[in-house]
Amino acid sequence: MIRKLIATDDDRATATLRFALGVIFFAHGAQKMLGWFGGYGFSGTMGFFTSVMHIPAVFAFLAISAEFFGGLGLIVGFLTRIAALGIFSNMIVAIAMVHRQFGLFMNWTGAQKGEGFEYHLLVLAITTFLMIHGAGAVSIDRLLSSPAKDAARVQIA
Repeated sequence: MIRKLIATDDDRATATLRFALGVIFFAHGAQKMLGWFGGYGFSGTMGFFTSVMHIPAVFAFLAISAEFFGGLGLIVGFLTRIAALGIFSNMIVAIAMVHRQFGLFMNWTGAQKGEGFEYHLLVLAITTFLMIHGAGAVSIDRLLSSPAKDAARVQIA
């Protein structure tokens, strides 16, 4: 089963997509987990999710973890399909609980009270692609799934 989870090809375009999404979600996760980049940190985010948004604590914890650890996993390409699934799930919940009421479009002009879900749809498409194709080139998954001769070639290069 683990081989199916980490199986991937050596596609650099997939790696680029994976890395970009990983950086974005690591940054958002670091806001929520560590308080970096102007975030409220773990306690503040848990308090907001549980008290203001009425999300059960276990799901709030999973949302924070999916963004932080999922972002890290995507950056290095480790367990990419699982990381992508966590982020995919986060986006489904974000659309259903928060962004659906504001429609499709982002709030570029400030005309509405919140943001639409177009960004979330893009993330859903990217994570679906990564769940199907895996990590691509330059990834831990690729190193773990490569035959021994490929791994030796990577070490030499």
